[in-house]
Amino acid sequence: MNRTTQSLIAVVVALGAVTGYAATSGPDDKGDDRAKSAARLPVERTSLLCPVPSASDLAETSYTAFTPKAGGAGGTGKAELLPVTKQLTDAPQEDAKGKEAKPFLTQNKPGEAVGGEESGAEAPALIGTADGPLAPGWTVQQTTTYSAGSGRGAQGTNCTAPDTDFWFPAASTAKDRSDYIHLTNPDDAAAVVDVELFGPDGEVTSPVGEAIQVQPHSSVPVLLSTLADKQYTNLTMHVTARSGRVAAAVQSSDEKLGGDWLPASADPAAEAVLPGIPKDATSVRLVAFAPGSEDADVKLQLASPTGTITPAGHENLHIKAGMTAAVDLGDITKGEAGSLLLSPTDKAVPVVAALRVTRGKGSDKETAFIPATNAAGTRATVADNRAKGSTLSLVAPGRAAKVKVTASPGTEGGTPAAKTYTVKGGTTLEIGEPPVPAGLKGAYALTVEPVSGGEVYGSRMLSLPEDGIPMFTVQTLPDDRGTVSVPDAERDLTVLQK
Repeated sequence: MNRTTQSLIAVVVALGAVTGYAATSGPDDKGDDRAKSAARLPVERTSLLCPVPSASDLAETSYTAFTPKAGGAGGTGKAELLPVTKQLTDAPQEDAKGKEAKPFLTQNKPGEAVGGEESGAEAPALIGTADGPLAPGWTVQQTTTYSAGSGRGAQGTNCTAPDTDFWFPAASTAKDRSDYIHLTNPDDAAAVVDVELFGPDGEVTSPVGEAIQVQPHSSVPVLLSTLADKQYTNLTMHVTARSGRVAAAVQSSDEKLGGDWLPASADPAAEAVLPGIPKDATSVRLVAFAPGSEDADVKLQLASPTGTITPAGHENLHIKAGMTAAVDLGDITKGEAGSLLLSPTDKAVPVVAALRVTRGKGSDKETAFIPATNAAGTRATVADNRAKGSTLSLVAPGRAAKVKVTASPGTEGGTPAAKTYTVKGGTTLEIGEPPVPAGLKGAYALTVEPVSGGEVYGSRMLSLPEDGIPMFTVQTLPDDRGTVSVPDAERDLTVLQK
């Protein structure tokens, strides 16, 4: 078979997107000649995986996909979501009834939002692949609402890229909680995964969590309580792939407090930003973990709309190495939106962290999670916004920043809209009415692009109240990794092209 040899740049860029890895160079790279010569180029291929949304017949699930328009990503491309058991190939495929399987959701050009819906418990895990101009910044949001039962409320998650290492502080095996870790394998070979749990006294020994097999193009849910010897209110979970790669997300359901998806925390770091605590939060719990061999002492600060303050009675948190620490912060925001900032009191020790946030009172409560996240970087996108109910929170922990927020066309129509905001240093800016496309029909995406100033972190709360219950879900806004850094030595290989 004749084959056209691809340039190494295509291989490097595509690989970076598929693995979810993007090499970056920062101000401390001045002594590295290779980093100096690196150029940032659009990724050429991206993979995303969406977990099984629900086992309930009462569930209603919507999907929204979007790729921002960007310069430098030319040519043609396509983005598709298929059931995870259907491999993306050029050959026609058949479903269980012998009919040709069709993509669940297809996107043909950047700058358009597309959507789809599923009802009941039949919705499968989805595997998505975008290439060409559809790859840079491709974002897919999965949102499920339950009218009754355990976990009733709104449960949303960004479909994520496969990887090999994940941290989940704020997991639980408490009596009223049902936490499942969903492991999804997009590849042709089986993945072997280890799941470790760490409680307040250290590692929870369980051979059941070792060497979990995830077959090719399949998804495996594992109930966390089957991995623990007793009930733990606060746990940290570490998921690592011995071989292969998976997407991992925790679905948490509570008999009394609803539930949501718990995304992975940002990688262990000495400082952490947890953005967008709702102003009407009635209870906030911080769960943190120090994965190394040293204890961590961290300072807690709340970036409010007017400045950074230290919450009374919760100035510091001591985190013993290898042990999960938790602290109830109550209604820390006091009616004003805020973001929690963690920093070392003395020695810098890496930690991971997440918040469990509760809204509502009495029997009408609902919960969501806010993990520590990375900065918005060059650009961040969140899909599945509605005409009403979307609240955007942006925090600038250091210097003030100017940010452009753009609303995409709706999945069924609408004209894009944009607005620029200034986030003062050390504050959280809550945007209760973010830009909405004119003539909106359907759902739409919001793209956040820092224009100038310091780093910006963000999250979006989607509020879907029903029958007096403040149903909501929160998604953070890390950089969409639409570009990768490719050194000149790897780019200037035209001799390989034919």
